[in-house]
Amino acid sequence: MQNVQVKAVTPVEPIVYVVDDDEEMRGALLDLFMVTKKRASAFSNGLEFLQLADTSAAGCVVVDLRMPGGTGLDLQNQLISLGSRLPIIFLTAYADIPTSVRAMKAGATDFITKPFVNQDLLEAVDHAILLDSERRKTDAESDRIKALADSLTPREKEVMWQVVSGLMNKQVAYELGICEMTVKLHRMSVMRKMESRSLADLVRKSEQLQRN
Repeated sequence: MQNVQVKAVTPVEPIVYVVDDDEEMRGALLDLFMVTKKRASAFSNGLEFLQLADTSAAGCVVVDLRMPGGTGLDLQNQLISLGSRLPIIFLTAYADIPTSVRAMKAGATDFITKPFVNQDLLEAVDHAILLDSERRKTDAESDRIKALADSLTPREKEVMWQVVSGLMNKQVAYELGICEMTVKLHRMSVMRKMESRSLADLVRKSEQLQRN
């Protein structure tokens, strides 16, 4: 079976980014995450975070909603514009329902009101990191399937899309204007290159390609 080389991703420990203009709060959060064995880094504002942090890293962002020079929502919008999909947890001293709704609709994973129970924040962080991990696994699988599909010839791709649409070999041959034996040979090659042992698996992979 032909193997397509896909760049391996080296696992890294997730990081919790803290963005808060309150120095005492930053220190307290760093201590909390250190005690619970989480890797963390803190920034005093959104600009500093964007300039110094690796926004492609695995993990999440814990950000204060209201900060001078740019709100947490501003930072969320900037991350989205940069293509970063880091999960965001908002902290706020104000129970602002319209703002929390906006934040959640834009992709925030949680909205926690100060003062908060440490365990509630830790559970929110664990949930955010889990979501990020699952998303990265899904993205990695999508990249793998795309690499497999890129190894197909143009004719093999035509055959694949006809086959996964439900057509039999004879029907595919008629649609493409080729003989049935040629379709069978292309189909075998498609199954090998796509690393599919069944039609159901090939259909699943083709659906993933269409979602990308």
